[in-house]
Amino acid sequence: MADAKIKRVLMSVTDKTGVAAFARALHDEFGAEIISTGGTARTIAKAGVPVTPIDEVTQFPEMMDGRVKTLHPRVHGGLLAKRDNESHMAQASEHGIEMIDMVVVNLYAFEKTVESGADFGTCIENIDIGGPSMLRSAAKNFESVAVVTDPASYEAILEEMRAHGGATTRDTRMRLALDVFRTTSAYDGAISQWMARAMAEAGEGTTPADQLDFPQQASVELTKKQALRYGENPHQAAAFYTIDGFPGAEHTLAHAMQLQGKELSYNNYLDLDAAWTAVREYDEPACVIVKHLTPCGVCVDENATRAYQRAHECDPVSAYGGVMAFNRPVTGEVVAAIFDNKQFVEAIIAPEFSGDACEMYASKPNCRLLSTGGVNPAGNVGAPEYRSVEGGLLAQESDAVAEDVATFTVAGDVQPTEEQMRELVFAWKAVKSVKSNAILIAKDNASVGAGGGQPNRVNSARIAVEQAGDKAQGAVAASDAFFPFRDGFDVLAEAGVTAVIEPGGSIRDDEVIAAANEHGVALVFTGHRHFRH
Repeated sequence: MADAKIKRVLMSVTDKTGVAAFARALHDEFGAEIISTGGTARTIAKAGVPVTPIDEVTQFPEMMDGRVKTLHPRVHGGLLAKRDNESHMAQASEHGIEMIDMVVVNLYAFEKTVESGADFGTCIENIDIGGPSMLRSAAKNFESVAVVTDPASYEAILEEMRAHGGATTRDTRMRLALDVFRTTSAYDGAISQWMARAMAEAGEGTTPADQLDFPQQASVELTKKQALRYGENPHQAAAFYTIDGFPGAEHTLAHAMQLQGKELSYNNYLDLDAAWTAVREYDEPACVIVKHLTPCGVCVDENATRAYQRAHECDPVSAYGGVMAFNRPVTGEVVAAIFDNKQFVEAIIAPEFSGDACEMYASKPNCRLLSTGGVNPAGNVGAPEYRSVEGGLLAQESDAVAEDVATFTVAGDVQPTEEQMRELVFAWKAVKSVKSNAILIAKDNASVGAGGGQPNRVNSARIAVEQAGDKAQGAVAASDAFFPFRDGFDVLAEAGVTAVIEPGGSIRDDEVIAAANEHGVALVFTGHRHFRH
């Protein structure tokens, strides 16, 4: 079937950017009749473009506060009728249904309404019904109907019509239809996720709140934020997507503002996420340096500058070419300390950067600076975590256990001092970010050695001890999961570690407790593990 000229256009938009100019071009250049609803019709008419109100088409008033206006056979019949089907066209003629050749619709801003903190009733009223219905009808009949959702595409549509005698091409209509189905799918996904959260928070519905997070049927709606140069390796194509409707999206890496630097790479995103997740564990000023998803320096101190200097001292060799995260604003003083160390940095993420910090880093334009605008709580409680496997997706709650020292148990004969307990809590938070089997040695609120990603825990202990060297003397250590045998504990104690924190729960806990007593080392059980596979 030949591409037909656009003769009749229905416009109903929330985002009115450019809609009057688009309507004027459709009417003046191509002689198209413009049909419109409510505020859109008023905007077009105010611009001096002739417009037919929707109620003149339906012969039925807009009603119920605008809830019902386009849900009518004279709208959907005009969209869905197959132009080359004689029966369809005869029925349309019988019922006075005229064809609609183009729909220009974008939806109520539901997601923005939710993000604004609006109450439940206001969010409900911002669920669009007529818009998605028109979009889907038009997209289903893309053979005859062009459907336009994005104001940015108006000029391209006009250029195509100018080149094709007032018609659009089938390829364009099909592409626009695909955009519609992606749009409506994401829209419905945002609504379902919001309603599930609202029900869970209110304790309503027949489904237990803990099941609402993992329903039998689930969709994850993604929006492409940027194409990446490549993935982990140059031969792998890659892109970065944000998760629509993600709980607590504010202050996340996905929504951070890049202030300067080259585009982020696939590996940059992974390392920045690891660093930002780790630094948020601390209330005190903290710095975390990450290289290849592994923290090579973690420190808390009286200010961000000192935290950085001591985090860098943990492992200066690995820190070179890494990424850094701060839970406090980065100032010129912090940048001066980085420059003093002659440290090459791939990227820095922080709540904000002072003016002088940005001015100083302008001399190193390749370094990426990302401002989150604030700090979310550690673990982002209520937000799911996703990991892909071949042919599937794993989902889990974020690791956000509230650590209360009062619930810890001193397992051996040696009682930790108050200072040791403070150090153990620091190490316990830091080890959470190391790949399991994870062992982290800490001294004076800074990591001095870490071993992780090993197939057995005793090797992780040996790596941590080797990295710590003499600093292991008088230090404390954390193990993300229990010691299955005493050998790993013995490695730490023989290196001079004086206190160890771990979850407990092994069938050989008695052997580990005996080792602690033999070495005179304080042993604390937390009751929770922080395995990071």
